[in-house]
Amino acid sequence: MAALALAVVVAAPHFLGIYLTNVMIRALFLGVLALTVDLVWGYTGILTFGQSAFYGIGAYACALVFTHWGFGPGWFAAALVIAIVSAALVAWLVGLLSFYHGASPLYSSIMTLALPIVLVQIIFAGGTFTGSSSGLSGFPTYYWSLATWFVIAGALLVVVAAFAWLFVRGDFGRILIAIRENEDRCAYLGIPVSRIKTGLFVVCGAIGAVAGFGYAAFTDVVAPELAGFLLGTESLIWVALGGRATLIGPILGAIGIDVTSSYLSGSLPFLWKFIVGVAFVVVIILLPNGIASLVTGAWRRYKRHGKDGAAAHMHRETVTLVPAKGRGLEENLAADTSPIRIEALTCRYGSLTVLDGIEVEGRRGELLSIVGPNGAGKTTLMRCISNGSERSGGEVTIGGETIGRKSPQKIVALGVGRSFQNTSLFDSLTVGDCLRLARYRIDGARYFERSDKVALPEPALDILKATGLDRQLGLETRYLSHGMKRGLELAMVLATEPRVLLLDEPTAGLTKAERTAIGSVLTRLVEDYGLCVFLIEHDLDFVREISSRIVVLHQGKMLLDGSVEEVVSSDLVKAVYSGQETEAPA
Repeated sequence: MAALALAVVVAAPHFLGIYLTNVMIRALFLGVLALTVDLVWGYTGILTFGQSAFYGIGAYACALVFTHWGFGPGWFAAALVIAIVSAALVAWLVGLLSFYHGASPLYSSIMTLALPIVLVQIIFAGGTFTGSSSGLSGFPTYYWSLATWFVIAGALLVVVAAFAWLFVRGDFGRILIAIRENEDRCAYLGIPVSRIKTGLFVVCGAIGAVAGFGYAAFTDVVAPELAGFLLGTESLIWVALGGRATLIGPILGAIGIDVTSSYLSGSLPFLWKFIVGVAFVVVIILLPNGIASLVTGAWRRYKRHGKDGAAAHMHRETVTLVPAKGRGLEENLAADTSPIRIEALTCRYGSLTVLDGIEVEGRRGELLSIVGPNGAGKTTLMRCISNGSERSGGEVTIGGETIGRKSPQKIVALGVGRSFQNTSLFDSLTVGDCLRLARYRIDGARYFERSDKVALPEPALDILKATGLDRQLGLETRYLSHGMKRGLELAMVLATEPRVLLLDEPTAGLTKAERTAIGSVLTRLVEDYGLCVFLIEHDLDFVREISSRIVVLHQGKMLLDGSVEEVVSSDLVKAVYSGQETEAPA
């Protein structure tokens, strides 16, 4: 397809008029910019208004070097390097400020909104050096024919689009979609979300700078508008109209709107912007996935024709599940005498004390159940173990190393795996994709191709076989039953090879048969693989059957820590559950 597109690019100038060719060259460079917006916003979910800033950085790097220092092959290469490095550095700084752990998505949007505004003000303040509000023009450049520039712009767009197509369909592309759909779940699988978002922002910023550089070298004119907020907003409109996360949609949106604007802005200078605005509103309301969704939707319906049920939603999945080599769950725990130790843990939200002075030590080969009435602080305890920023005081030590204020992905690397009270998966990804994600920290991910094997620890493979998920690897998780979703989440957590497993009501909503299957799996994890399992569960009969030890929480304090028989026979515990005990003992 790329070769065919290149052939069209080479032939097109011979059939287009001079004016249309001129306009198309600009549109092709803007198509590259639209691609970067689609990767950042469409695939990763980062609403960015700042891609125009990188386009402007590339354009001004070209103009400033050619105007003030010199022109020639060496200067051309130097200017291009300056454009790429400058854009990448700015993108990196913005990424550090926008995508740190805990940052609100709104905050990153505000940062990218401010970026082109600040850059334009710097250009204005540059005086004669930057041309201020008038920009720079008349600098020396390569005065090649329009056909040559058309091929250059078209080839750049085709190459970037081809690599983007391979990228989003590779293993790493699945990670971008996972971040867009469920960033928190990614973090608790050990995926370095902040680093990936910053890296993508840097790469897309550099690509945008190359496009801006090419446009400046072609037109021999640069102006602050090339780096301004308006172009950044227009690029979002192109992507939204064309279709987010489609690649081809944003390209056609950018080219179509820019070329049409060139013809209509002269005859309808005021009405044209209104027409684009109305079209944008109409498409967002009627086609929230963009115009490209008409084609992609028809294609999906065609592929599903004749299928029924879950088979209609199956993707062709060639992944093979294999046992993981190297350190297994047993070896991962062999050297640890105490997988987890909690000392004087306290959690407060303002004046409300949720946990107060919790002291618990988990041992290898132990299933420790945490029980207590609603509001006792059980789930908060799980959060404090798996996220260093949650607790107000005390210390949590995993395998001899304190978690400090570490983010969830760093705590996963210490050996903590966590499932959530409400199943937390990725709706548009397949079962196979989810398992690949869970192995990212250990096995990494390919950038431009899909791996055909997923190596999983034996317990994870057992769960997949027991739930039938090993036969549903190509099915999107949104179509799984509740029991299968629970099984998949547990398999994903085990795929991270934890030493401490935190399970928050893993059997909620399951049938009796499914609860029995989960219970046998947990028992095997403890007895055969030596894991330390922290289990929150309201079904006391289930807790009694599988627990090695029980900790009872009440009003944020430890009420009792003992064996199953000690807890079950405790009059104090019975009083708490019957509502007769209102305060935990000091």
